[in-house]
Amino acid sequence: MPTPTDRPAAAIVPLTAEHADAVLAIYQAGIDEGDATFETAAPAWDAFDAARLPRHRFVALDSDGSVLGWVAASKVSDRCAYAGVVEHSVYVHPRARGRGIASALLEALVASTEAEGVWTIQSGIFPENTASLAVHRRAGFRIIGTRERIGRHHGVWRDVLLLERRSPKVS
Repeated sequence: MPTPTDRPAAAIVPLTAEHADAVLAIYQAGIDEGDATFETAAPAWDAFDAARLPRHRFVALDSDGSVLGWVAASKVSDRCAYAGVVEHSVYVHPRARGRGIASALLEALVASTEAEGVWTIQSGIFPENTASLAVHRRAGFRIIGTRERIGRHHGVWRDVLLLERRSPKVS
């Protein structure tokens, strides 16, 4: 069996409508696992597309063109003071985990946001999602707080860790 280092690197390309079905299936797989989001179902493509910034969303493609994962950012607020702050999500197909896909996607997101003057990328992650926390730490994110019992998920109160990455390039 190949090890992660034996596998070719994925191509990181802009996320477009042609990737919709695969992206939403990967999102639903993450939802179904129970530790990725408060959502219970992936949205329709139109809602997903409208909620995410077009220049800050990417997919990782395998050598056969299949989607291995995605990352996308949304505005945190319409207030001008928050113009340089975005919130992101990153999801990887269960069979593609352990290959550095999330790291490559986060790297693409950081590059695109910094090129446009974004100084903060944030995310909320369940404390139980240790793999996501680890990949975010490696990408320069830090935990800035815990939102205790912030919402119910399948009838259970859940905490969310608030993470952020401050750009050293954007001031």
